[in-house]
Formats: sequence, structure tokens, C-alpha cells
Amino acid sequence: MADLLDQSEIDALLSAVDSGAMQPAAAAAPAATAQTAPRGGDPFASVAGGFGGGLPVLEHSLYDFKRPERVSKDQMRALEALHEGFGRNFGASLSGYLRTIVEVSVAHLEQLTYSEFIHSLPNPTCFNLLKAEQLDGQICLEISPLIIYPIIDRLLGGSNADLFIPQRPLTQIEQRLVERITDRATTHLSEAWHALTPVTFTIQDFESNPQLVQIVPPNETVVVVGFELKLGNRAGTMSLCIPYNVIEPVMTKLTANTWFTYQRKSVGDDLGKRLRKKIGTAPVQVRAVLAETTLRVSELLGLQVGDIITTDKPTDGEATIEVEGRNKFHGQLGKWRGTRAIRITRATKEELEAKALREAQEAVAAAMNSPAAPAPTPKPDAAPAKPAAPVKAAPAKAGAKR
Repeated sequence: MADLLDQSEIDALLSAVDSGAMQPAAAAAPAATAQTAPRGGDPFASVAGGFGGGLPVLEHSLYDFKRPERVSKDQMRALEALHEGFGRNFGASLSGYLRTIVEVSVAHLEQLTYSEFIHSLPNPTCFNLLKAEQLDGQICLEISPLIIYPIIDRLLGGSNADLFIPQRPLTQIEQRLVERITDRATTHLSEAWHALTPVTFTIQDFESNPQLVQIVPPNETVVVVGFELKLGNRAGTMSLCIPYNVIEPVMTKLTANTWFTYQRKSVGDDLGKRLRKKIGTAPVQVRAVLAETTLRVSELLGLQVGDIITTDKPTDGEATIEVEGRNKFHGQLGKWRGTRAIRITRATKEELEAKALREAQEAVAAAMNSPAAPAPTPKPDAAPAKPAAPVKAAPAKAGAKR
């Protein structure tokens, strides 16, 4: 039976190993008997060699406790697929609004701490806070000055040819113009997130210095979705910062398999026909607004029979036709078969923008779904085609009906 070491001998053996006077391999047998690993050096190497090599070498990987990976790779891929659809719709909306081609694509998707995200942003910049009543917390939408100033220049009629990017915060007029862009972004972001949970994002606050905004602790994990925006020869970035506590309630729905399965689902023809039939019989309210004016409360209380209310609209001005409270057309008031009627003359500006958006979205969807047709290769021995002989139109007979 092997001799057992007392506590003083074990301490002397450990101090010799720590000082380097004895190698761990030389103390293999006593250490195996005492079942005590040396205090210095690599603990995994000590376990493998100090106990006679009976145990396998443990495989280990580095883990950074400051940056925990709280969102799995499948959930990150699902988030990427969700925001790719948002980028396509947002790009089509901007293309119809700015009357030029705007490309929006997902550039990167990563997990960072909130402090790392804030320090990566320029100062000043266009920093917006978004809020949804259905979710806890806020998310951040940042648009780079490299692309926001070309968009403002486009809205004001510029050509972006020799545009100087100023290093200053946005003015109040520029903020009002940017609100038209961010409102479209929140609308399409709400539509993209509707597959996970019904939400409605709204702009809650605007800030030019991101260092002053603290929505979560600095070491809190956030998911940063980076977009690339291209407007002609100009390009810039847009970042969407989503804290983990915002998406934590919907993490169970956010898996790649279920998300891709949802994307592959399509509405059947029978269901589409039933929906069109039901919607076609639904009643809608249509009204024509002849004119509008503003009265004081004292004037309103003093109205009597026979009083005349004047407006700024001329007598030949057009009335606005509203459908469920939304302006759709302009028209002229008249009479038809003894009753008051209104003739539609033209569509409103909002309707034209919505139509341009639908056409742009249909064009993008058709371009993505239809494969590119290969160009025909000409035959080397083929003879050149002869020009077609001109065809003379026969003169119209007198008295012909149109």
C-alpha cells in the first residue's frame, strides 16, 4: 500500500512546484495519491498530466462576460430576414416619395453593448427614439448625415452634384423634412414586425448628440441592424438599435425555422376569392367637403338663421372627396337627374403618392420573382434581315362611321 502524505508534505510539494524547482510531471505519482492539483499553471494541463494521463484533455473556449451572446444564431438570422423585408419596402417607399431610385439593404447584424453602439456613432447625427405601446422600452433609429443631407437636398429641389455635408445639428426646418422620412420608416417597420407581434412604432424624441441618450445601462446587450442607403452617387448608413429587453417577450417566436416557414406560406386562391367577395360588399363612407373655414367661439354662439359664412374657396373651386376620412379625389359639384352630384376631376396628391408607391413595390417584387431572360445569341452564318416593305394605308371612305 502506498504511503499517504501528511499536510506538511503536501504544502512543501506544492511550494516546490510553484517555485519551479519541481516539474508537474515529476510530482505525478504523489499528486495522484494525494488527489490534489497544483495551484500554478494551466489547470486543464494539470488535470490531464497530473493524474497520470487517465483523463482526456478538456476542450474549452473563451467567453466574454462583458458581451454575452443572449440572442442565438437562429434568432439573429430570423431578425435579418425580417429586416430585409423592411429594407425593401422602405426603399420602394423612398423611391416613390423622392422620385428617384433609393436602395436600402441590410449590411450587417451584430450583438453589442449599448456603450459600444453609442461610441460608434458620429456626433452630431440624426438620432431618433422609437416607442411602441405593445413593447417595453425604446429602440433607436440613427441615420448618418452622409445620406440624410442628400435626402434633404433632394426634397428641396437640389441635384446632389456638389453637396457639402455640414458638421452641425439639423435645424428645425430640416427636422420637419426628416420627419417625413422617419414616419415612412416607422410605418414599414411596424408592418415588418407585425409578423411577430402587432406593434405600432412612433417617433418619441429626436436628438443630435447620441451621447446624451441613455435608454438602457451601458453594458446591456443590444442587437444592432446596420442598413446601407444608396441615393444616386451618394451612400450612407442607417442603424437600428434594439435592446434585448424589448425583444425578449417575442424571442420564442423568433426562430429561423418558424420564420422561414411563415414566409413560405401563401394565401390560397379560394381564400383570396372569398376575401375579395366579402370586401367588395363592405360599405364605405364617402363625403365631399365643399369648403372649410375657422370661426371664433363667440361668432359660433352668435350664429342665427340667415347668417352667411364666408370661405376662402372661389366659386369655381373643386371640392375634396373623402373616403373613410382619407382624401382621395377632387371634383366639381353639379346636378344629375334632379339630385345633387359631384364629378371626379383628378386624384389628390396623397393618392398619387400611394399609387406611385404601389407601382414601385410591384416593380421590385416582379424583378425579384422573375428570372432574368438570357440575351439571344446571334448566329454567325445568318443572313441580315431584309427591311420590311412599307405598307400604305388605304384612304378612308367618305361617310364612314367612327
